[in-house]
Amino acid sequence: MTDQPLNLAVIVGSVREGRFGPVVARWFVDRAERHGRFAVDPVDLAEIPLPLELPAVPPALEPNPSRPAGLARLADRLAAADAVVVVTPDYNRSFPASLKAAIDWHHTQWQAKPIGFVGYSGASGGLLAIEQLRQVFNELQAHTVRDYVSFPRYYALFGPDGTPLDPDGPNAAAQAMLDQLDWWGSVLRDARRDRPRTAR
Repeated sequence: MTDQPLNLAVIVGSVREGRFGPVVARWFVDRAERHGRFAVDPVDLAEIPLPLELPAVPPALEPNPSRPAGLARLADRLAAADAVVVVTPDYNRSFPASLKAAIDWHHTQWQAKPIGFVGYSGASGGLLAIEQLRQVFNELQAHTVRDYVSFPRYYALFGPDGTPLDPDGPNAAAQAMLDQLDWWGSVLRDARRDRPRTAR
């Protein structure tokens, strides 16, 4: 492993009007930058023209998939990432359609990379969405790290400045997850370089 910083993509999964995701994401990006091992790239899906309809042949099955022009930059950013954190609410016990579309439009960009989660919702803190996302990313041959950050009743946990009112717990959870992403991200980056694999 080297001391070179890891490229960390932080994906804001919600795109709906009035979403709280950017508040949570800004807090987490700050924690990731303070960690000192990451070059952070915030990816807001609301800023990306993201078709919900996949092509007749899914991108996973094409060696050089044809994506809409607006998705080319997203594909490059995900390919450059050594690790990914998904910031997600849960809507009706699952994760947003926008997030599933972003995942399904890509394939090799996720392979052999660690994925972490920051969840928020009124009751479960996003855990229902996170558990489903673990299954999705497992199918894409990514590695989801054990620790996560969760904000149940998120609307009561953040102050007007966008930071947690009681930061100790969230900060500790973020630190633990970032440490895992650092270890797995470094190991898997070296493995992708030294033992490149072909897509299935």
